[in-house]
Amino acid sequence: MRKYLNLLPGIGVSLLIAIISQLLAKVLPSLGAATIAILLGIVVGNLWLHQPRLATGTKFAESKFLEVSVMLLGMTLTFQTIRQIGWAGAIFIGLQMSLTIIWALWFGKWLRFKQQERQLMAGGNAVCGSSAIASIAPVIEASESQVGTIITIVNLMGTVLMLTYPLIATFLVGPSELLQGALIGGTLQSVGQVIASASMISPSVVTYATLFKIMRIILLVPVVLLFGAQHQRVTQTTGTTSKKRVLVPWYVIGFFIFCIFNSLWTFPHWLSGGAHEVSSWLEIIALAAIGLRLNLKAFLSEGKQLALYGLGVLAVQILGATVLIHLLLK
Repeated sequence: MRKYLNLLPGIGVSLLIAIISQLLAKVLPSLGAATIAILLGIVVGNLWLHQPRLATGTKFAESKFLEVSVMLLGMTLTFQTIRQIGWAGAIFIGLQMSLTIIWALWFGKWLRFKQQERQLMAGGNAVCGSSAIASIAPVIEASESQVGTIITIVNLMGTVLMLTYPLIATFLVGPSELLQGALIGGTLQSVGQVIASASMISPSVVTYATLFKIMRIILLVPVVLLFGAQHQRVTQTTGTTSKKRVLVPWYVIGFFIFCIFNSLWTFPHWLSGGAHEVSSWLEIIALAAIGLRLNLKAFLSEGKQLALYGLGVLAVQILGATVLIHLLLK
């Protein structure tokens, strides 16, 4: 019981910020509640609310609420929607992830970062931010300080890109909502950042961006196995570095189950509409929690070398995605 009570302060503050964000969105509709929530969370979290007692609840809201939100989104989609991405979309994701990983590993080596840091940076940017970093860390025996450092830079760079994409997406790939969704879903690090950035453009962009993002998440398993094998070769060990099983995230499985049911039988409007409403609220609460947890001071203390690494990887991601979208999807 005490474990659950410890969650309440962080979840409560995140919920309060979400409610305020919904109200402010009526005054500032161009920003939207999702964007306001994460920005308000960053301001409040870095200026006033530094209490450790909030951390448990905000971490839970950031991960679990967002996972459920993505799963419920499957009740509003059908395979007819997913099919619009097609093989060209799948090839785009494969090439984009490969480019990100290869560049992050090489650039990090050139900047003299350790192998574990390079692998965490590559996986965090190529797949799904903090979730990918947490999955990769055990199999490459990364230290807590390495994990914390890379999570900080990945989250901050992702937040910057999240706020920038709505301003430059049309310039980079044109007015097509599918292509804007490919750009956002194919490059932004975390699910929350993808949804927040896309929601500043339109609901359709949110749908497409989420689909492209889920394609990246599905490829988390081979990425983790790849880095685990690479780590074993470098350390010249014969056993595995971790007994932790690598599985497709449960919410991705749930997303596809709901999508299959909706494609075959079609959920009634009241059910799909209710799922969309719950999904939106969970998303906004989770984004508020992400903002509360983003420590700007910790990032600034890491120095210019780390900032250069993050910006370098981000720049190649944007350039690579823009070129591939024009070549494969237009």
